[in-house]
Amino acid sequence: MAHSLNRRQLIKMGALAGAGVALGPHLWVKRSLPAYAQGETIRVGILHSLSGTMAISETSVVDAERLAIKEINAAGGVLGKQIEAIVEDGASDWPTFAEKATKLIDSDKVATVFGCWTSASRKAVLPVFESKQHQLWYPVQYEGQECSKNIFYTGAAPNQQIEPSVEWLLNNKGKEFFLVGSDYVFPRTANTIIKAQLEALGGKVVGEDYLPLGNTEVTPIISKIRAALPNGGVIYNSLNGDSNVAFFTQLQGAGLGPDRYPSMSVSIAEEEVQAIGPEFLEGHYAAWNYFMTVDTPANKKFVEAFRAEYGQNRVTNDPMEAAYIMVYIWKQAVEKAGTVEIDAVRQAAYGQTFDAPEGMVTMNTNHHLTKYVRIGQVRSDGLFEVISATDAVDPLPWNQFVAETKGYACDWSDPAKGGRYKVEA
Repeated sequence: MAHSLNRRQLIKMGALAGAGVALGPHLWVKRSLPAYAQGETIRVGILHSLSGTMAISETSVVDAERLAIKEINAAGGVLGKQIEAIVEDGASDWPTFAEKATKLIDSDKVATVFGCWTSASRKAVLPVFESKQHQLWYPVQYEGQECSKNIFYTGAAPNQQIEPSVEWLLNNKGKEFFLVGSDYVFPRTANTIIKAQLEALGGKVVGEDYLPLGNTEVTPIISKIRAALPNGGVIYNSLNGDSNVAFFTQLQGAGLGPDRYPSMSVSIAEEEVQAIGPEFLEGHYAAWNYFMTVDTPANKKFVEAFRAEYGQNRVTNDPMEAAYIMVYIWKQAVEKAGTVEIDAVRQAAYGQTFDAPEGMVTMNTNHHLTKYVRIGQVRSDGLFEVISATDAVDPLPWNQFVAETKGYACDWSDPAKGGRYKVEA
């Protein structure tokens, strides 16, 4: 005999069913899974600039993330499901990044997002991830002075790239620095750190200038460098994107070679060297955690797999490596948590280790990786000769040279500490 149910009973059943409650001996309604975990796949977002001035750097990062996803899927996926990547183009435009992040979370219902390069794009999407309590994995070295519960940072903090490179330059190349960068948050904050460090260690800033991102009018800056450093000196370069092509070609054309005007770059890696031309960069320097020439078994495997997928002439670089390993660390955290639920994955990520191409890395409770610091010099073939390397360095998101953040740290495993707390003396 069929039973009829009144409206009040139906409403009560709906509420119980939403909690996964048994409704009687013959009826059970299962709790709904999150949209991104239903079906045979787990959806993830990839959000980088595939057009515009930053495409020169970010396109290859997407390739690395796709490679990691393909390898994971071939090995059985995550929690028995295949990863489905939904790729969006931030188009080197910061409002577009925020718009695409919102789409990935709200419309595509992704489990997590791998994305961004510039700090301007990261700052643009940060309010989106924080307001929606979602999760971003960010693969590029940056200026620090940030520690969000909603972001995992797999590139270098300043004490894992900028600070050791400045110290190396002071010890090996000179005390006088000219700072040149793109006009947005990363170069300006990086140069604030550099100026504080130089003041503490006996160096001197003789000039500082910026170009709008994508601008190629570099002649005035080169004239200022020559005037400020008539006898030579260090150029510390935090230009990003296409501006570097004009800068290094004209730097060489003006006779400011690496013998007297060595430059240290923190946003130029193998991919950019190939695009600019090794003949314009040979002899100059870069600071990263990873170079393609790093001699580890994991790196040999990574390079071979990348070239097999994308072509034997392709190169790998630091942001690509950081992007590749962050997909794997997310996968390991999901497997430990047994779910793709954001809070559970965050807790499970703490302490995750991975045999990365650069060496063994560990995710800290400040959402940054323990990493290695390397100084490389550009060779004639466009690769880097590693001329200085450290053991693993723990990350410090809050800078210890800048007065406003000296003495502060971050620990998201302790709610009482969170994103910023004062370390006891």
